[in-house]
Amino acid sequence: MPNIDNIKKYNKIHMIGIGGVSMSGIAAILKNFGFQITGSDMADSDAITELKQKGIKVTIGHNLEDVANADAVVYTAAVKQDDPELLEAKRLNIETIERADFLGALTRCYKDTICISGTHGKTTTTSMISLCFVEALKDPSIQVGAFLKALNGNYKVGNSEHFIIEACEYVESFLKFSPKAEIILNIDNDHLDYFKNLENIKKAFVKYVHLLPDDGILVLNGDDRNCLDLVNETKAKSITYGITNKNTDFFAVNIVFDNDGFAEFDVYNKDSFYDRIKLHVPGMHNVLNALACISLCDAYGIGKEPIKNALLKFTGADRRFEFKGKVNGASVYDDYGHHPTEIIATAKSLMNKKYTKSWVVFQPHTYSRTKNLLDDFAKALLNFDNIILLDIYAAREKNTYGISSKDLADRIISLGKDAKYIPDFDECVNYLRDNVKEGDIVMTLGAGTVTKIGPMLVN
Repeated sequence: MPNIDNIKKYNKIHMIGIGGVSMSGIAAILKNFGFQITGSDMADSDAITELKQKGIKVTIGHNLEDVANADAVVYTAAVKQDDPELLEAKRLNIETIERADFLGALTRCYKDTICISGTHGKTTTTSMISLCFVEALKDPSIQVGAFLKALNGNYKVGNSEHFIIEACEYVESFLKFSPKAEIILNIDNDHLDYFKNLENIKKAFVKYVHLLPDDGILVLNGDDRNCLDLVNETKAKSITYGITNKNTDFFAVNIVFDNDGFAEFDVYNKDSFYDRIKLHVPGMHNVLNALACISLCDAYGIGKEPIKNALLKFTGADRRFEFKGKVNGASVYDDYGHHPTEIIATAKSLMNKKYTKSWVVFQPHTYSRTKNLLDDFAKALLNFDNIILLDIYAAREKNTYGISSKDLADRIISLGKDAKYIPDFDECVNYLRDNVKEGDIVMTLGAGTVTKIGPMLVN
């Protein structure tokens, strides 16, 4: 059982934004440890319904009384500093803790926190590893960034010393954790609104690797130069994996794809054959994610059978190349990809499937990312036959960048391909209904509200 001494002083904890992906998981873990948990959120959700079933009191809106009764108030980064509950906590001198700081304290309750990080693929790889640990009966606690069918949620409360979590580099929040093992999937130029350039991102990952104890484990993508540079930054055991780089501990050869775009491949551990692995998620990038998973699980002594079974059962996390249904005999998929590298990976996954024409409905995420990577986005989207652009999803930003999706459409057109700018969702759905044909594939792409388009189209 994990040791909760360092957070025992907080008997009653109130959580602002309790329905969030990470917060709901933290709440369930704390409830299991015997803490008294209350929470609030702006809107009801499935996650909140589930927390209520666990006996956690949740208010939609604000509850100053629950704040007053708490020993500590945990809040998400999205909560503004003038939030009434936060102001009440400060007025009453009740300790307030940001989510990432509290999750960091939680990682120190476990002897074995496994952190999965990198610019792309965190949720999928965390899901794969989680299923392998569950299949091997290791009873881990899990926090993953999306709904996982196998867990029937985005978290699992276990009673072992293993705690498997996604570790995001944005605002360097992963430096608040205390990992025993780390996976670094890739290091790419994202979150430039915070990091400004790739060099600063690399520096953050160096600091992150320095968190590992000497008896820890570091798993690195051997196909990514920026990852390989980190081998010399720690005394922890380093394990590498790759596809193009065969000078790694685990590598894949004889990769073939079926009509769904699912891969089957031979894995070698150094020079010896490890096993043939079959996936039920599409794309070459998922072969790399699976290799990361195998590298880590093998280091933990998990046998080949549980790993093979878990990877075969894994059909993808929520919003990762997720099948939504059919329209006019065309298949509709939804994906979270919102960076040029992710768009290219999704497009390549698509090319392994059998179809007539491809359609993409892309919603850029944040003005800063769109402006910084405009050319890269335009080139990445050229991989689709038909391109439709929705308005930019602002997320945490205001448009001080003088940029719009119309600029992206113009850039694509200047590269010799047509792109339609259709900001209205209903208009976009009607246009697709009128033009998509049998055998086509439609992909809705982005981290914002674009996910509504698929169900509107299919229904």
